[in-house]
Amino acid sequence: MNLKLKHSSISTSGALQITGSKSESNRSLILQALYPSILLDNLSNSDDTVVLQKALNSKDKTIDIHHAGTAMRFLTAYFATQEGREVVLTGSSRMKERPIALLVNALKDLGADISYVNQEGYPPLKIKGKKITKNTVKVQANISSQYISALMLIAPSLPNGLEILLDGHVTSAPYINMTLELLRYFGVEASFEGSSIKIDYKESVVSNTLEIESDWSSASYFFAIAALSDEANLKLKNYRSSSLQGDSQIVPIFHELGISTCFEQNQIQLKTRSHKKPITLHLNLQNMPDLAQTIAVTCLGLGIGCELKGLHTLKIKETDRLVALKNELEKFGAHVAISHESLSMAPCAVLNTNVEIETYNDHRMAMAFAPLALKVPIIIKDAGVVSKSYPEFWEDLESIGFSIEKVSN
Repeated sequence: MNLKLKHSSISTSGALQITGSKSESNRSLILQALYPSILLDNLSNSDDTVVLQKALNSKDKTIDIHHAGTAMRFLTAYFATQEGREVVLTGSSRMKERPIALLVNALKDLGADISYVNQEGYPPLKIKGKKITKNTVKVQANISSQYISALMLIAPSLPNGLEILLDGHVTSAPYINMTLELLRYFGVEASFEGSSIKIDYKESVVSNTLEIESDWSSASYFFAIAALSDEANLKLKNYRSSSLQGDSQIVPIFHELGISTCFEQNQIQLKTRSHKKPITLHLNLQNMPDLAQTIAVTCLGLGIGCELKGLHTLKIKETDRLVALKNELEKFGAHVAISHESLSMAPCAVLNTNVEIETYNDHRMAMAFAPLALKVPIIIKDAGVVSKSYPEFWEDLESIGFSIEKVSN
């Protein structure tokens, strides 16, 4: 499905409730599988969460998680601890290209029985669940935080708990802290001091309901819409100022891009403010790499440059996001340079129109570029990819004034 987007007005307004955080939902579902007394409210309705939930409830010997990277990492650790259970964990062709050796090696160091079905270091995986009694493991700190969170989530179910020793500088620390705070919410003793994460064994947890906050990564696209509007007044429901989600740091970033954020009664209100924008925005996004696409596209639309660093994990996402960003930004006339962990874009005064955006089977490519329709008509190819994290995205855009029509391939 290809969609043509445009916006006839220079202002945007409306109120929306975005689905629950995918990151919080997926972590909480693993904990619920280990501790069935846990109750969850406002679960994400994203493809990734639906796939994970289905996998946890499945009795099949082969589990296919399609494109869901979080599910692949978390389920690898989960099934490794399920005594007597044997599964083959597989996914899409892209998933079979995404490395998982660092997590598998860590689990095998703990005593897990995991082998590769095809290529060494990549899914599919054959996992034979067993009791894991070893309680110390060492992992590189600069890897995807999902590897570390996968180990943290199974830790309280291990009879001797677990200490994770991190080697080097930590990447995406907010996601590790999110996992830590969720464990603590359910009564698990857990600490993160220096280069050591310690999590105690917990036999059972008291029945407790977690209301999952709406997704900040999904909210980022409405920050972009507000920034690219001459006037904006957008309300997003079920957001908290004390969020577990690292992407909530988008608030001060977009303050620099002319957006004020007001927290009131469990919602945020986004408004344009009079502000001189920087000529070039300089950011290290190591702790929030999922915001890179949103920020780069917003800078393009505002006619300012950007220097974004800390992006090394983007190369192993749904696509190589650095290459994909460079390709699509340049279609609008931008000059972009990338390295293995950075993106640099010069200010671009005039945008090419009716550009067709390739989405590379990556939901964030589709949603990050959509706000540019406030400036020029654009076409988003394979637009249905947004269901991975935000199935109602296009309907929500229409509700705030975007014109969206299907076009032929």
